[in-house]
Amino acid sequence: MSTKPTGGAASGPRLGGPLPGDLLDDGERLSRGQLRELQLDRLRATLRHAYDNVELYRKKFDEAGVSPDDCRSLEDLARFPFTTKADLRDTYPFGMFAVPMADVRRVHASSGTTGRPTVVGYTENDLSMWADVVARSIRAAGGRPGHKVHISYGYGLFTGGLGAHYGAERAGCTVIPASGGMTARQVQIIQDFRPEIIMVTPSYMLTLLDEFERQGIDPRSTSLEVGIFGAEPWTEEMRREIESRMDIHAVDIYGLSEVIGPGVAQECVDTKDGLHVWEDHFYPEVVDPLTDSVLAEGEEGEAVFTSLTKEALPIIRYRTRDLTRLLPGTARPAFRRIQKITGRCDDMIILRGVNVFPSQIEEIVLRTPGVAPHFQIQLALRGRMDHMTVLVEARPGAGPEQRETAAAAIVRGVKDGVGVSVEVTVVDPETLERSLGKLRRVRDLRSR
Repeated sequence: MSTKPTGGAASGPRLGGPLPGDLLDDGERLSRGQLRELQLDRLRATLRHAYDNVELYRKKFDEAGVSPDDCRSLEDLARFPFTTKADLRDTYPFGMFAVPMADVRRVHASSGTTGRPTVVGYTENDLSMWADVVARSIRAAGGRPGHKVHISYGYGLFTGGLGAHYGAERAGCTVIPASGGMTARQVQIIQDFRPEIIMVTPSYMLTLLDEFERQGIDPRSTSLEVGIFGAEPWTEEMRREIESRMDIHAVDIYGLSEVIGPGVAQECVDTKDGLHVWEDHFYPEVVDPLTDSVLAEGEEGEAVFTSLTKEALPIIRYRTRDLTRLLPGTARPAFRRIQKITGRCDDMIILRGVNVFPSQIEEIVLRTPGVAPHFQIQLALRGRMDHMTVLVEARPGAGPEQRETAAAAIVRGVKDGVGVSVEVTVVDPETLERSLGKLRRVRDLRSR
């Protein structure tokens, strides 16, 4: 937790704790009952909008034997078919749009590294709603009008940079649109412009931290008070690493382009106990990824989202592949929370019959003395058997004996905590590839 002094003319507006009532928007003032009534009205309208204007949804609904009129309660949504990333790729580029192209004001897309990119469109109202939910997220993270927000998410077709940008402006903040890359220059800008908030992927935050230290600057001495981190799973151990090294509050923001971009859910700085889903715009479910059945609150499964107010690309029961739980609201009582996401169904590695997630390895690396939070998992075949090697960087100054001890500790931690045997190699500092955006932890070198 940050211990930096706040307030005063030099440091700008005081970083907030619990949000004052006069800064809550209309959605945040709803009771749980009022919210459910609003959700049902918006859900029924969204189902009708999708059915009437998107050929894929009309076909899917008809094949499932359901129509928009069959949704008489929120629970009826479970009768409707899922949408998958493959659906968006199959209708590339604009086949999922529910409005004429003349009404589309912006297009974003995924990177498409594993196939065709998924393309998302936004009307003027969509862009305004998106700015609203990101602004709400920034306020929940402690941001206030007048704060300076350093945005290191990438700009362009990726939703992170522009989503954060317009949301920060809507929140009354001053935007520093740094984008990704040019790490040394970013450190200089942070030193010179003195922002209170940074929005960035957690892996690139580690890269920035390393650059501060390489330049001989104590990261704890900067003006930054809050980091809003998203676009990739990250663990509680990484939160502690960043908060300790930077002396900031590290909070989570969640989103994905197919649903809107950043701003679907946000962790509140005063509780840091999971991400409140902005349910007046995005209806959450958690389903069993094997049986597709809807799970009760508290059970772990795959997050599924339905948009309630999107015009250009309404999304119905979108399978995110993110693993989480639904929990009751706390800092925003009307909105349910999702547990911090630290793994994805499609990130799971099956190693000799055992399910392994990169986040499990990360937890072990981050609690091991002598090594840095930079690691990479390599998968290879030895004979007919899968083999995993974990490459992890040593801390500066760690000698051969300390490196050997650290490697043995990680091997033991993975064996005891995960249940598989792995090889660990501790490499020199700053030898593994640094992240300039979303991090890819796994290199699969197997050829079948």
